[in-house]
Amino acid sequence: MASDIAVGQVADKNPKRKSVARAKSAKPITHSEWIFAVSGDSRDCGNVVMPAIAVGAAENKAQFYWHLGDIRNTASVDGDYAHEPEHRNSPPDRTEYNRTEWDDFIQAQINPFGTMPFYVGIGNHETYAPKSREQFIIQFADWLDTPTLRAQRLADNPNDHAPKSFFHWIQGGVDFIYLDNATQDQFGDYQLAWFKSLLRRAATNPEVKSLVVGMHAALPDSLASGHSMSDWQAGVAGGREVYKSLVGFNQETRKPVYVLSSHSHFFMSGIFRSEYLKAYGTVLPGWIVGTAGAIRIPLPPGADKATEAKTKIYGYLLATVHNDGVIDFKFHEINRDDIPKAVEQRYTPAYTDFCFNENTDFRTRSAAANTEPAKSQSEKK
Repeated sequence: MASDIAVGQVADKNPKRKSVARAKSAKPITHSEWIFAVSGDSRDCGNVVMPAIAVGAAENKAQFYWHLGDIRNTASVDGDYAHEPEHRNSPPDRTEYNRTEWDDFIQAQINPFGTMPFYVGIGNHETYAPKSREQFIIQFADWLDTPTLRAQRLADNPNDHAPKSFFHWIQGGVDFIYLDNATQDQFGDYQLAWFKSLLRRAATNPEVKSLVVGMHAALPDSLASGHSMSDWQAGVAGGREVYKSLVGFNQETRKPVYVLSSHSHFFMSGIFRSEYLKAYGTVLPGWIVGTAGAIRIPLPPGADKATEAKTKIYGYLLATVHNDGVIDFKFHEINRDDIPKAVEQRYTPAYTDFCFNENTDFRTRSAAANTEPAKSQSEKK
């Protein structure tokens, strides 16, 4: 399998390039190649940043965009929400905000993608009171039960008629899997059994040439383990079981495996190059791309061991899928000039400047890296 160094690439900083977000791919796309876009954590300034990601994804001809969770803050009013014309002169209270925050996300962050398929994953902030996993499934049923996801779910199990917060679909030779680790009771036994059944089918399915596994919090034992599934006991156990299963799948089938996450608000590739996982024997290609608008936090200790690591940055991964199942990932930065003028005017130029210049929390590595850890429903009661 290709190493993290081979497949984890970052857009170069060419000073002559006006917009990295709109940059063309490093090499021409052939008829057998296709592209998708992915990132996560679009609370705080996501209403400003996500429309620019939509422009970049469209101009790069992405076939879909995949959001890895934390769509709104929920615990407090997002700054972009408070700076909308409807709210600037009459600051919203928490009750009004919580009633409309997900509708706001749909209008401000999904709608700019137009007809491009949009896959939305659950993050820990989607489970903060008064929200819940059950409310998330109801609110986003149109995206969790699309014809594509419904057909895949029923193909796997003709009796499975209920959309869920974890899902998968097969497209262009790739099995895309989203795992729900939004609360500290996950991964639960039911989800793990479902996941392992997918791997068994993918191993013998000649149409599946590679796996891309997405989730909100990174699997444990990575170079960013301070804000990941390492934070809770069940997360360590379930996350290691998933990692072990993916390694076994790769070794048995020789099909490439790629693991995507967000949760931490920075960009990092090669996240599984930790000493623990090196000793384990196999380092899977892995990324954290929590760069869609959330407050930027410091890189963790040991980030210098990653293939790439950057913070105080917004952007998304653009992935090129080749005919043999190998996928090249390249980070595309969103710069201040990439924000559409209509978006800048709606949220004001001053607030747009704030998002790029001041939307950070660099007090200390430990304080910032561990703000608002994922909580289970029982912990919040």
